[in-house]
Amino acid sequence: MVLELRHLRYLLAVAEHAGFTRAAEALRVSQPTLSQQIKQLERALGVQLLDRSGRAVRLTGAGEVYADYARRALQNLAAGERAVLDVQDLSRGSLRLAMTPTFTAYLLGPLVADFHARHPGITLDIRELTQDRIEAELLADTLDLGIAFSGTYLPGIAGTDLFTETLGLVVGPGHPHAGRAEPLPLGEVGGHRLALLSGDFATRRHIDAHFAEHKVRPDVAVEANSISALVEIVGRTPLATVLPDAITSGQPHLHPVPLDPPLPTRTVTLLRRDAAYRSAAARAFTALARDVAAGAVCGPRR
Repeated sequence: MVLELRHLRYLLAVAEHAGFTRAAEALRVSQPTLSQQIKQLERALGVQLLDRSGRAVRLTGAGEVYADYARRALQNLAAGERAVLDVQDLSRGSLRLAMTPTFTAYLLGPLVADFHARHPGITLDIRELTQDRIEAELLADTLDLGIAFSGTYLPGIAGTDLFTETLGLVVGPGHPHAGRAEPLPLGEVGGHRLALLSGDFATRRHIDAHFAEHKVRPDVAVEANSISALVEIVGRTPLATVLPDAITSGQPHLHPVPLDPPLPTRTVTLLRRDAAYRSAAARAFTALARDVAAGAVCGPRR
């Protein structure tokens, strides 16, 4: 016989009420059913758990020992159920999140501020990774969500579009094109030294593809793996870079230079492992990301 939770509850009820009649009433089962279930439990354990010889039914020595474990088991299960409810109502829990570098510069702050204000009991583990790493770690179940770009994903990765991001050429105050209003022909970009993200980032591949399509060979003087580094470098040198418009608009010492043709827009996407269990925290963050992203970036929401 396979022991079930009802066997434990029935035993404890009989012990509490010192008899089958009142225990059956409390459990809302018939007395014969209750008696039969207790006998099944005793046969399964191979010991007598209840002393039925007196006016009141009492636990035997073996029954006392077993009832103690049964009581603690039911208490632990009840605590587990409460913990699940706590996680579902977002009073506590955790979320493992990663994003590519551009988003730590302008999207991370609004997202985390809003999420923490709504769900202060949720612990966030946030990392900055390349898109390839994000997808690999989602598949390995070491991440819950990732923010990157739409495109061709690894098998098993699914995405939810958030908004459209626009990139542009950016220079510092000392650059000859600072304050330029008319578009700069893309072919002339090859005559300016650039500071760009390193080649393992999706943003750099996006930029390189646009240059290659128009047969432009950029002169890359500096490669970095940090958007904040690029912002500092361009603000203090005559180098130019390419940044999302949302970052440029928040930096008064940076000056956008329109390009002709402009860099193509790209769709920012919230990535997850397809068909994986999504916690309450992950579902809440997904819903919030769509709302916060629409107001935190320049460009129409998709």
